[in-house]
Amino acid sequence: MTDFKKQSGSRSGFSRRDFLRGSGTVAAVSALQTQGAAVAEETGPGVVRGEQTITLRVNGQDRTVKVEPRTTLLEALRYQLDLTGAKPVSRDGVSGASTVLVDGKPICASTTLALAAVGKKIETIESLKDDPVTKAFVEHDALQCGFCTPGFVVAVRAFLKEHPNATEADIRAGLNGNTCRCGAYANIIRAAMAVAKGG
Repeated sequence: MTDFKKQSGSRSGFSRRDFLRGSGTVAAVSALQTQGAAVAEETGPGVVRGEQTITLRVNGQDRTVKVEPRTTLLEALRYQLDLTGAKPVSRDGVSGASTVLVDGKPICASTTLALAAVGKKIETIESLKDDPVTKAFVEHDALQCGFCTPGFVVAVRAFLKEHPNATEADIRAGLNGNTCRCGAYANIIRAAMAVAKGG
């Protein structure tokens, strides 16, 4: 009889245990869906659909843009507000070229949704044209092609604001999220050090 069970099980490829396991999974998924629907009803609509008109506080001014839920802050800045300093070098933000300040903190505009920036203070490289960091980058020739430069300037400004007496080792560690493909790191560090020393 044992042989018969083994043979019949191998013929069908489906056992009672498989059936019960599958039924349990279906029941668990159904319960989760019901629970999710209940939470959605309690909290109200959580999904934004279609084009939205929003106001962004950029460089001290309220600016109105039209965005879809998937529109990044970088896209809104570059293609609607003509603030092209932040660069679309990498979609995942690993280059740091799209760095802007949001409420004083450096973030990658290419990985931040425009809708998430509503009600926050946004500062781009354009607001730092007279900043000592920008001047130090020029004086120390801390750029080559220039694609990474705006992100580096914003990142240096944010880092030195938090660490005004930073050492060279501190600066190297603090700028680890920005990449220069041309390899202008030595002069970038010199520029940052000049500002840290009060230059």
